[in-house]
Amino acid sequence: MREGSLEAPVRHPLDWQSAEFYDEAALDAELRRVFDICHGCRRCFNLCDSFPRLFDLVDNAPSEELDTVESKDFAPVVEACTLCDLCFMTKCPYVPPHEFNLDFPHLMLRYRAKEFKDGKTKTIPQQLAKTDRNGKLGGAVSPIANWAVKTENRLTRPVLEKVVGIDARAVLPKFAGKSFATRAAGEVLTVNRDAPSFGRKAVLYATCFVNYHNPGIGEAARRVLAFNGVETLVVYPECCGMPQLEQGNIDKVADKARAVANHLAPYIKDGWEIIALVPSCSLMLKFEWPLILPDDQAVINLARASWDISEYIIEMNKKTGLVKGLGPVEGGVSLHIACHARAQNIGQKAAELLRLIPNIDLAVTERCSGHGGSWGVMKDNFELAVKMGRPVARAARDSGKAQIASECPLAAEHIVQGMELLDEAAGESLPHREPRHPIEIFASAYGL
Repeated sequence: MREGSLEAPVRHPLDWQSAEFYDEAALDAELRRVFDICHGCRRCFNLCDSFPRLFDLVDNAPSEELDTVESKDFAPVVEACTLCDLCFMTKCPYVPPHEFNLDFPHLMLRYRAKEFKDGKTKTIPQQLAKTDRNGKLGGAVSPIANWAVKTENRLTRPVLEKVVGIDARAVLPKFAGKSFATRAAGEVLTVNRDAPSFGRKAVLYATCFVNYHNPGIGEAARRVLAFNGVETLVVYPECCGMPQLEQGNIDKVADKARAVANHLAPYIKDGWEIIALVPSCSLMLKFEWPLILPDDQAVINLARASWDISEYIIEMNKKTGLVKGLGPVEGGVSLHIACHARAQNIGQKAAELLRLIPNIDLAVTERCSGHGGSWGVMKDNFELAVKMGRPVARAARDSGKAQIASECPLAAEHIVQGMELLDEAAGESLPHREPRHPIEIFASAYGL
């Protein structure tokens, strides 16, 4: 048996429709098998709080081994996992095809799926995960909703904390009065027929965040693509289901995968490529959905046709080249590589994208921001989320760059808040930095 594997990680399909997947004894046996391997290795001690919690459980047990740790004490280990996938993709030497066959994030998902099936998942997180409903409601009353979510609002935020469990200090995304899909339907862009890539056509899968919270990301992507000869359509059947996946509601994720894949199937058949604008969503389309529905041909076809936005532009540049005309970016950029971009195993495509800008002053940080989707805004997790993200915030602050960027909009906001907390602790009051997506900076460099 090899000590560790040098081969590329391979993920097995989730056996979520079998009875054994939810069997309590089988799950406990697998938890103990994996936890014992992790305890003996400890390579992931600094990735997230799941591993310190696990190691503390073992070290404080009577035998200082897993055999005297009670199964009920495993819950905090699972709760701390944000499904970032970094342990699987970047640290663990025992992932498949190694004989140990260790997939820690999907084991945490299995535990949550069992909890969800048994009705133990709290109601409020389930309601927060309904991003399409919440986005439509928030957008319909955006002035009021945006007033209510401001951290400075001493009237509404304490109520949100007490009733919903969202920490009053956590920055929350604003709502757009008009969705990205609606804006795109009313804006016809002229496609550059002289561009090297003229003739390509791409469907922009809007994602719930871009559609309801930050249409500017999608608008920048459309302008860059049109300028480079790519015809685009904005299509948004529904959310990818990442919020439901985090809660273990795999049935709902499968329903969403089928619906979106079937909706996009005619476009793929007609030669359209699919671009997701947020890495968590491209990860779902390209990797998680095929592991949940490995026999669904529409899902498989969608995975093969899907791109991350930065990945797509880099591929286009390598294949045919981009239109010239990129100008300088003043003040430099501190770029965070999002965990779910790293989990796609495509390299630092956002950094490659920004390095196409002449004389770019770029500082890159490849470490978890600590946000973890909705996990980091909750009262029970916010302090830990800030602590986990502090190295990234400190790197961005110390870089002295004028612009802060991440492909994950939630991570970007969290990093900026972390920078401001560092300023506050140092007794400084520096100007607020408005976080941006790399495609927005790229569009600005084009003057678009």
